[in-house]
This record gives sequence, structure tokens and C-alpha cells, in this order.
Amino acid sequence: MIQIKTIRSELGPTLRLALPLVLAELGWMSMAIVDTMMVGRLPNSAAAIGAISLGGILVNVLSFFGEGLLVGLDTLVSQAFGAGQREDCHRSLVQGIYISLALAPLLMAPVWFFEPVLRAAGIPSDVIALAVPYSKALAWGTLPLLLYFAVRRCMQAMNLVRPIAFALVTANLINLGGNWILIYGKLGAPAMGTVGSGWSTAWARIYLSAVLVGFLLWYDRRHRTRLLHTPIEPDLRRIRRLLALGLPTAMQITLEIGVFALVTALIGRLGAVPLASHQIALNTVAFTYMVPLGISSAVAVRVGQAIGRKDPQGAGDAGDTAILLGAASMTCMSVALLVVPRWIARAYTPDEAVIHSTIILLAAGAAFQLFDGLQTVATGALRGLGDTRTPMLCHFTAYWIIGLPLGAWLCFRRGWGAFGLWAGLSLALILIGIVLLFVWRYRVRHLTLTQPAKAFSGQ
Repeated sequence: MIQIKTIRSELGPTLRLALPLVLAELGWMSMAIVDTMMVGRLPNSAAAIGAISLGGILVNVLSFFGEGLLVGLDTLVSQAFGAGQREDCHRSLVQGIYISLALAPLLMAPVWFFEPVLRAAGIPSDVIALAVPYSKALAWGTLPLLLYFAVRRCMQAMNLVRPIAFALVTANLINLGGNWILIYGKLGAPAMGTVGSGWSTAWARIYLSAVLVGFLLWYDRRHRTRLLHTPIEPDLRRIRRLLALGLPTAMQITLEIGVFALVTALIGRLGAVPLASHQIALNTVAFTYMVPLGISSAVAVRVGQAIGRKDPQGAGDAGDTAILLGAASMTCMSVALLVVPRWIARAYTPDEAVIHSTIILLAAGAAFQLFDGLQTVATGALRGLGDTRTPMLCHFTAYWIIGLPLGAWLCFRRGWGAFGLWAGLSLALILIGIVLLFVWRYRVRHLTLTQPAKAFSGQ
């Protein structure tokens, strides 16, 4: 059990690192929420919300697979920074940029084949007509998004987190203004509807990468970190190491987002109203998820830096404190989903049918909030140790072997509709949270009982 003394000593440093990252994650999710709210005011509200739900999640499955491949930067850069090896941090960043450049065209290409896939899935034609051009517009922001991910991972591992929060907050203003102009046709622009929202988000992603790259160059010039003196030739050994760390995380993220993408497609077969309510509920629980996600990024850095300092006890204390913090925050979120579900749904749409359906789904979301917080922060703590495989296996088993089949059975065989699919996913998240918490505790005990050279190998 974690002691009060440990919490007091760890809470301050954890919060200083986590709060800007939580703000950044909330800013990231706010873009999707703003997009949904603004297209929800179009005449065809349910179809428009459903279209950006489908288009957005399909593009994001690809984009976040790329982010997962770059997550190895969390481990390599934080451990190098903890050991005082700043040049090694820069070398990892350069190789991360090479990975981003190679990935971008590969991740964009499948977007142009979405339409036949959606038709084969039985999605209503009015939703497809809006989702396909939206997803194509959104896809043009893939390369800047990957560059943002690479630079951000490096910066946060070196405790440079405030510029990340600034970039996300201001990018929301750009996205909001772009939506207003392009969706509704303001300031002489054509009224593009949902596709205008896609272009607005793509431009906001370009801005995100430009701000972080600009800051890193400014920081290098001011503090003489010799970033521009870093060798730029490809380092295949380091790239292989990054990919070895990142591939399990990429698979985990793809499995997680992919299951929600498939659930979205399945719910799309039920009609525009269930699909719109699913998107609103999904946006809401994704927003609450941003808090433990920011804490997860922070604890990956804190644990990784402790590993670099050869401090296993410090790594364990950092992870335990962050997990407790994540659990507490998500317990509060669960209460909010149960107390004000109608207020949440009403903020997105005036359609009473959509509101009623959303309230039911938010109840299912409230059931897994605590466990979502546990699994998210535990995943980050394990990533700081270099363990990215265990979360991948847990997500695959719980989502694809247990949760999704059960949810599909409840939805289509038992007639529970969209709530049935959400019930299956709720069970999956509860299982993942429990298992990863036990895995983390086992790894902490192992760290404190083995020799440093062995404990820090990440094996």
C-alpha cells in the first residue's frame, strides 16, 4: 500500500508535469467536441453528427496507429534525460521525425477506399455522402499530426510541457474560427457543411506542429542545447528500437480505437439517431478519458526518468501516486455522467430522440470510468519501464475476445440496441483496469528485488 508520506512527496512533481499535459489532452478532445456541436446545428443534425463520427474515427484509427509507433520516444528520451544525456534525446527525436515522414503517405492512402467499405457495412447513404469527403479533408492533416506527436513526445520527456498546452489551447481557437467560417460559409467563404469541419481540423493540426517545432528551435537557440548539431543521418538501430517499443503500443491503440470504430459502424446500421447518440456519448467519455491520459503521459516520463537515475523505489512511488490520482479523477467523472446526462446531451443537439438515447449510453459510460482511469495510468507507468506488450495483450483479449462479441450479441440478438454494445465495452474496460493494476504492482515488486542492471532492461 502506498503511504501518505509518499503521496505528499510525489503529488507535487506529478501534478506539475501532469496538469499541462491534461490541459493539452483536453484541448485535443475539445476539437472533436466543437466539431460535433457545430455540425450538430446543421439542418440534417443526426446525419451530420453521424458522418463526422464515422469519418473521424476511421481516420483516427490510422493516425493514432502512427502515434503509437512514436510512443517509444517516451521511454528512450525520458530514460536518457534522467541519465543526463540530452544529445541522446535529440538523436531519438531525429529518428522519430524520419518515422513520421515515412508513415504519413502509408496512413493517408486507405482513406480513399473508405466509401466501398462503408457501403458494404450497410451505413445509410445520407451518412456516407457526408462522411467520405469529411474524412478525405481530415486526412490531409496526417503528416503535421505525426510531426506534432514526435516533437511532443520528446518535449514532454524532457519536462517541456507548458508549450504543449499552449499549442493545443490556441489550436482550438483556430479550429473554432475555421469551423465557423467553413461550415456555415462566413466571411465570403462557401458553406461547406461537414467537409468544412474536416478542413478546419486539418489546418489546426498544421498549426500544432508548427508551434512545437518553432518552440523547440527557439529553446535550442536560447539555451544552446545543440539540437541543430545533432547528426541527421538515419540511425537504423535506434529506429528499430523505437519501433520495437512503439509497435505494441500502436497495436494497443489500434485495437482500442479499432473496436470503437467497429462499434460505430455497427451502430450506424441501426440508423442516424442511434449513431448520433453514440457519437455524443463517445465524445463525452473520450473527454473524461483525457484527464487520466494526461496523467499517463506524465507518469511514463516520471517512471522513465527514475529508471534513468537507477531509482526503482522512485519509479514505483511515481507510478502508484499517478494511478491513485487517475482513479480519483475518474470517480468524480462517473458521478458527473450520472448526475447531469441530459445537460450534456442537450449541449450537442436539440433533437429529443437523440438526447434520450444518449442519456442511456452515458449510464453505461459511468460504469467504467474508474477502471478506465486505472488502466490508462497503469499503461503509462508500464511504458516508463519499457513494458508495452502487456497492455497490448490485455486490450486485445478484453475488447476483441470478450467485450465486442458480448456487446454484439446483446445488441442484435437480445435487442438491446446501442446500449448492448456499450455494455460489452464496459465489461472489457473493467477487466483491463483490474489486470493492469495487478501487473503494475507485480512489476514494482520485481524492480525492488532484482539487481539494477537487470531491473532496468525493460524485459
